[in-house]
Amino acid sequence: MADNQVKPKRIRFGVSKKMLLSVVLLTVLICAVSTFSGYVQYSDTIRKLYNDNGYVIANIILKHIDHDKIGHYAQTWTEDEDYPAMAEYLKGVEEASGAAYIYIVTFSEDHTMRYIYDSSGMAIGSVDPLSAYFDEAWAAYTEGKKPDNYMVRHSKKYGFLTSSMLPVIDSQGKIVAVLLVDVWMELIMTTLRGYILRMILISLGTLAVFCIAYWFYMRRNFIKPLMHIRSNVTEFAQNETATTTSLADIRTRDEIQELAESISLMEGDIIKYIDNIQTITAEKERIGAELNVATQIQADMLPRIFPPFPDRHEFDLYATMDPAKEVGGDFYDFFLVDENHICLVMADVSGKGVPAALFMVIAKTLIKNRAQMGDSPAEILKNVNEQLCEGNEAELFVTVWLAIIEISTGRGLAANAGHEHPVIRRAGGQYEVVLYRHSPAVATLNGIRFREHPFELYPGDSLFVYTDGVPEATNAHNELFGTDRMLAALNRDPSAAPDELLKEVRRDIDAFVGDAPQFDDITMLSFHYNGRGEKRDA
Repeated sequence: MADNQVKPKRIRFGVSKKMLLSVVLLTVLICAVSTFSGYVQYSDTIRKLYNDNGYVIANIILKHIDHDKIGHYAQTWTEDEDYPAMAEYLKGVEEASGAAYIYIVTFSEDHTMRYIYDSSGMAIGSVDPLSAYFDEAWAAYTEGKKPDNYMVRHSKKYGFLTSSMLPVIDSQGKIVAVLLVDVWMELIMTTLRGYILRMILISLGTLAVFCIAYWFYMRRNFIKPLMHIRSNVTEFAQNETATTTSLADIRTRDEIQELAESISLMEGDIIKYIDNIQTITAEKERIGAELNVATQIQADMLPRIFPPFPDRHEFDLYATMDPAKEVGGDFYDFFLVDENHICLVMADVSGKGVPAALFMVIAKTLIKNRAQMGDSPAEILKNVNEQLCEGNEAELFVTVWLAIIEISTGRGLAANAGHEHPVIRRAGGQYEVVLYRHSPAVATLNGIRFREHPFELYPGDSLFVYTDGVPEATNAHNELFGTDRMLAALNRDPSAAPDELLKEVRRDIDAFVGDAPQFDDITMLSFHYNGRGEKRDA
């Protein structure tokens, strides 16, 4: 693990910065919304107070002026001996109350107003346009209706004002004019600007305190535990088993602690897993070494030196066995029973692996021992069958083709216990399968009688025997190699020597199977009979 360790990248906690930025923006937004809301509410309240103050002044004035005189002035548009006293009174009220302007006017439908009195100096009878709040002014003048809004206006000429408006009604109940009291709003703006500035300073101070507190909180409860976890994981990855940074120190009582506990449990499981893997690997290596020894032992049990009888020119033979696993259940054998008889054996144990290999060793040994006693093929199989049936709790069995050939004459006797049909080629001809009825496999049932089949080989004849791993070799498309492809491979060069013949068959099998795995042992034996006399046609 440590050799392939990738150096971890430095963690900069971009997630925390994003979270902090989000919180800052949210706080700024909340401060802005609260400031704006406070501004609107505060401004509205102050305007109402100032407007109401204007109405208080207007009501006081209406109680101290002669309404009929106002109506007279609205008719004549000239001053009389009482006009200066009224003007002085109104000017005094303006100065005492702090009002901006006090004026009495009439309105026309052409959106103009005509002054009866104006504290700013407009002469009686002067006309001025009225654009803003004309509807409210007209309603007050014609219907005596008090405006519903504060009538706030801002102009370069008069400044920022709020107007309070009340009708002037004479003794006959007729509306003769409208009294307006304007109150300065500059104080409101100054107050609101101060309010906004204080709110901004308070918000920034609150935000700064919050950010500092938030950073310390995140560092203690988030960043520091994560760095602790990171150090632990890095040490674990580098040391594989031991770490100096303990996750038990993390006590945040939240998801970070749960993460630390989960990682600690995972590390413990990984350590156990590594120990198990090491144990399993060691055991596998031991078994592999033993299987290699078993493979070598099995290979040594089969004849592998060719030509096996260099001083015998009456025949030539060659055999191969390629197990599907380390050890296999197939086996072949050939040996001289005496100077004039040779025994050929081709067998296949049911199953694969070590059990089949052990059964194969027993079967091969029993067959050879019994054959060297001079028994016939049927007697050999009968005796071996009885011995293998004893204590066969694994219920394994073995298919056997066994033949004993008289070397001087080529006459032979074969017994087939459930094995593949042999293939024979007569001199100058093609390889053909020899079909006949089989006997049951060896070790399937006690007391079986095995059939024998006589045959005769002539000089130049060849015999080919094999296990089912040859015709049942399977490619990636789940197709079998089959007997026809086997015969085609044999007949590509039927006169080839036994070793070249088997290599040709194996090349065809490999080309057919391709990359598909080998499922069964592949075992083949080729026997070519030369004879003692001249070569005879079949």
